[in-house]
Amino acid sequence: MPRSRAARSRQTRSRKALALVASAACAVPLTFAAPASGAESDSYTVTPLTFTVEAGGRTCTVDADLYRPTGVDAAHPAPAVLATNGFGGSKADGTTDAIGKAFATRGYVGLVYSGLGFGASGCLISLDDPRLDGQAAARLVDFLAGTRAADDGTRADFVLKDGASDPRVGMIGGSYGGAIQLATASVDPRLDALVPLITWNDLAYSLAPNGADRATPGVFKWQWANGFYLLGEGQPLLVPSLDPSRINSLGCLHFVTDACDTVRLLNSGRYPEAESKKMLDFARSVSPVSYLDRVKAPTLIVQGQSDSLFNLNEAQDTYEKLQARGVDTKMIWQSWGHSGGIDDPAAGELDLSQGNLETSYVGQRVLAWFDRHLRDDRSADTGPEFAYYRDWRSGYGTAAKVPALSQKLYLSGDGKLVDNRAKVARGFRSYSNWLVPTSHSESSLAGMIGLPDPQPYDIHGTYLGWTSAPLTAPVDVVGSPKATLRVVSPAAERVQDSGDAADKLVLFAKVYDIAPDGGKTLVNRLVAPVRVPDATRPFTVELPGIVHRYETGHRLEFVIAASDTAYSGNRGIKPVTVTSAPEDTGTLELPIVSGTVR
Repeated sequence: MPRSRAARSRQTRSRKALALVASAACAVPLTFAAPASGAESDSYTVTPLTFTVEAGGRTCTVDADLYRPTGVDAAHPAPAVLATNGFGGSKADGTTDAIGKAFATRGYVGLVYSGLGFGASGCLISLDDPRLDGQAAARLVDFLAGTRAADDGTRADFVLKDGASDPRVGMIGGSYGGAIQLATASVDPRLDALVPLITWNDLAYSLAPNGADRATPGVFKWQWANGFYLLGEGQPLLVPSLDPSRINSLGCLHFVTDACDTVRLLNSGRYPEAESKKMLDFARSVSPVSYLDRVKAPTLIVQGQSDSLFNLNEAQDTYEKLQARGVDTKMIWQSWGHSGGIDDPAAGELDLSQGNLETSYVGQRVLAWFDRHLRDDRSADTGPEFAYYRDWRSGYGTAAKVPALSQKLYLSGDGKLVDNRAKVARGFRSYSNWLVPTSHSESSLAGMIGLPDPQPYDIHGTYLGWTSAPLTAPVDVVGSPKATLRVVSPAAERVQDSGDAADKLVLFAKVYDIAPDGGKTLVNRLVAPVRVPDATRPFTVELPGIVHRYETGHRLEFVIAASDTAYSGNRGIKPVTVTSAPEDTGTLELPIVSGTVR
C-alpha cells in the first residue's frame, strides 16, 4: 500500500474508532461503507415494518425495512436478500441501508433489519447466538415465505419460492452481520446463499487467541474486546428505549449474562480451570465453529487481510470445514478489514459508497453468487475456489485451494534464519518480560482518545529475532506461517500447573519485512499471541495468514516477544531462553507461492 494511502487509512481508523463509542449509528468499521450514490428512488419502494418475535425467553420487536423493486408482485416474484447490521449499527446506518438499496435496484426484494439489541429492535445482545439471533432471523424468513405477517398485517406474496413455505432468499453482511448468516443457516435450511464478510469462526480465538493450543485460554485482546463491551453496554444510553426486553440487570445491562461474565473473567487476569471452561464453552456456542455441521447453504466467504480482530485464519477454518462436508463454498481474501481500508479501499476493491458492485472484483463475485443460487442462472461464473488481493500487482491471484506450507527455515543460534539444518550454529539466547508491555503491534482503539497509532516496535532485551539473508528475488507468501519452538523458562515451569491458566508462559510470534535501509514492516500489524501449554515441551504456533511480497534485497525476520500493548501479558517475570543446534532447533514454515528464501 502506498504511504499516502496508509496514512489516510490510519486517519480514517482513528475517526472510526472514536465513533465506535461515541455513537452506535457511526459504528461503520464493522460493516460496509456508505450507501451507493445515485440509487433510483423510483426503482423500488421502502416500507418500515416491525415483527414481534420470541428470543431467549423474551418477546421483543424487530425493526426492519422492506425494499420492494418496482414491478415485483405476486405474478412477477423475485428472490430476496436479507441483511442486518454490524455490531453497534442498525437498519438505518448507511451501510445496512446500502445493502437494501443496492440489491433492490438490481431486482431483488430486500429486507434489512436492526439486529437484536440494536437500533429500535428489542431483546439483549447475544452475540449472534443461533438459539436467539438465528431464530429471530428465521421468523423474518417466514415473512419472506408469505407464511407470517408483519405486525401491521403486511404480507410478502411477491418473493420467489421453492415450495409453499420456502422462499428463495440469500443473506449478505459484514462482521456481526456476517456471523448471523451462518447462525441463521444452522437453524433454518431454507436459506439458499450466504455471503459473510469479515466475520469470525471462533469468538474464543477472536477475543483471546492462542496460536498454539485452542484448548488453553488464550491471550486477552483487551482493546478490541473492551471497546465492543462498552459499546454494547452503552446501548440504552446511545439508543434510548423503554423496551424492557433490552434491559438485563444492573450487573449486566444490555448483553446476555454469559457475555458479560466472559468479558469480566478475561479482564480479571485469572483463568481457573472451571471458569475458563465455561468461558470457552459459551464463546464457542455462539460461534460458527460449533454449528457449521448444520449449515448447508452455498457460502461465499470474504475476509479482510487488514484485520487484527477477525484474521484470515478464521475464514480459512470456516471454509475448510464447510468444504469438507461438501457444501458449495468459495473464499476471497480482500484487502480491507476491521483494521484498515474500509473508507479508502484500494483501487478496484469493493466500495459500496461508489456503487461498484459491477466493477469491483469482489462485487462481481457477489453478484454472480446470487445470480447462480438465487436466480438459478447456470451461466453465472462464480469464480475460482480461492482468490486473494495482491497489493504488488494488479488484480487478484487465484488458486484451487489455500497454498500449503512449502519452505522450512531454521532458527540458528547466532540469530540467523537459514534454509538448511546444516547451517544452524550452536548457541543460546535469552530475553525477559517487564511488568509493563515492551512491544507494540497496534493500538486497536487509539482513535477513541484521538491518538495516532505508533509504528510497531520491540524493546531490546525483551524479544528474540532470527533474520534471513537478503533475498535474491521476490518471495510471495500467501497463507498462515507456522513455527515450531522449544523454550526454556524455569520461572514458568514452576507455576504453569497451578490450575490457573494465567500462570502459563505468554509470548508473541510475528514475522517482519526488513527493507535494505533497515525499515521494518509488521505486515498488517498482525501477531500470534501464545499461552504456552507446557513450557517443558516443544509447541507449534499458527501465525495469522498474510498475503505479502518480500521484495529483492529485503530480509525476513521471525520474532518472539515477551509482550504486546494490545494484549494482556505474563503474570510475573518469566525469563525465556532459546537454544539452537543442528540436530534440535526451532523452525519457521512459510506458504510460498513464488520464490525461495536462501
